[in-house]
Amino acid sequence: MNTRFLPLAGFALLVVLLAAGISWMRSNRMNEVPSPLIDKPAPAFDLPLLMEPDKRLTGKDLLGQPYLLNVFASWCFACLDEHPLLMQEARRLGIPIVGFNYKDEADDAKRWLARFGNPYSVIVADRDGRVAIDFGVYGAPESFLVDATGVIRYKRIGAITPEILAFEIRPRLEAMKGNGQ
Repeated sequence: MNTRFLPLAGFALLVVLLAAGISWMRSNRMNEVPSPLIDKPAPAFDLPLLMEPDKRLTGKDLLGQPYLLNVFASWCFACLDEHPLLMQEARRLGIPIVGFNYKDEADDAKRWLARFGNPYSVIVADRDGRVAIDFGVYGAPESFLVDATGVIRYKRIGAITPEILAFEIRPRLEAMKGNGQ
């Protein structure tokens, strides 16, 4: 056997494995990390409002209607991918979208919202990321669909796309309406 080609064969094998790994990461499987919070109450929180830091919002304040909690930040490039969709669908969704500003400077977040628009009914600021840990947040963007009783029904890691909205979020919203939520 000619051993001159062994390094080349090894390199080719590594390239194939790397390509397969990147392909897997780009697929939705990366965004389907199971959350232990599904079908459990959302973690309790008490956070300042981004726009009015002297006021606070708690999880209890949100009880009584379903909402979409959307984790975003001005430094998050992927947040820019989903933001136009959130702007377009904010009213049509039929539920409040609660902005969860994650590990961000307040002035940076306000400038970002002024530039790209504000689809949120209310925005809380988790500047140090401690509440995000309770929610199991990996990074931004992430979204949680929470029912009227405060139970998390769906978690999305990564940007919301039109397909995710149509095939994951809207059907769950319809099921909530069917259950009187």
